[in-house]
Amino acid sequence: MLQLSSEQRRQLRAQAHGLNPVVAIAQQGLTESVLKEIDICLKAHELIKIRVYGDDREARETFLQTICDTLEAAPVQHIGKLLVVWRPRPEGEQEQAPRRSARPAPRPVRRSKRSYQ
Repeated sequence: MLQLSSEQRRQLRAQAHGLNPVVAIAQQGLTESVLKEIDICLKAHELIKIRVYGDDREARETFLQTICDTLEAAPVQHIGKLLVVWRPRPEGEQEQAPRRSARPAPRPVRRSKRSYQ
């Protein structure tokens, strides 16, 4: 399990604030398929939120500990039924990840009927 400083944890919590949960843990609990999906999401996003459907706080803490130990990730936050987990991308994969621009492609200028006459 990775360890984070309080400054790193604070920055990651701020980044995770606007995120939606990408994985849900329901009645079956933390199965191999759920762990595999969490691993895929961590590879793609580095920082993810996980929603746990269950009222047992100890079970949620156990899920967070198991996820972090198994996938070599760092626990960022456990608030209510949401878990926030972070794992850095491997060095080789950071360069290969395509970056999308924040701006959409420019649209062509619309012309009115009168401009065609």
